[in-house]
Amino acid sequence: MKVIRTSIPDVLICEPAVFGDERGFLLESWNEQRFRDAAGTDVHFVQDNHSRSSRGVLRGLHYQIKQPQGKLVRAAAGHVFDVAVDLRKSSPTFGRWVGTELSEDNYRQLWIPSGFAHGFLVLSDSADFLYKCTDYYAPEYERCIAWNDPAIGIEWPIGQPTLSARDRAGKLLRDAEVFP
Repeated sequence: MKVIRTSIPDVLICEPAVFGDERGFLLESWNEQRFRDAAGTDVHFVQDNHSRSSRGVLRGLHYQIKQPQGKLVRAAAGHVFDVAVDLRKSSPTFGRWVGTELSEDNYRQLWIPSGFAHGFLVLSDSADFLYKCTDYYAPEYERCIAWNDPAIGIEWPIGQPTLSARDRAGKLLRDAEVFP
């Protein structure tokens, strides 16, 4: 596994080794020891999620203010633009974002530690998106930052995405609950 540090050093792009031939491919999507050795951090997952979305759907920017979740995410099918926003008030990168394309073709994964909001935008006809989470989903603690908050300034590749009612009601960073 190759680990690439982003402009926010705690957010990591992970590139698994892919072994392929005319029959197809094999990749190891998770290995706790290899991740620890490559990233220098211990991670334990308790929940896996799988979502499918259509072109132009934007999900996010979501986080849990209590029971925060670290997430290792990837696009098993399709192509997405994936984003993490630092919500740790004490962090030198508070309010900054990092984004990368994840696809079935590049096999990349993004590690988003707890203390970050997360969102993704589907760029292909559809996408199957997989999440490994370090804590359980707790809807009572879920919060949402506005996907288009000008103070954050995310450069989404589509101007008018399809949003859920909850995501349309996301708060601006200045009005949101954040982490210490």
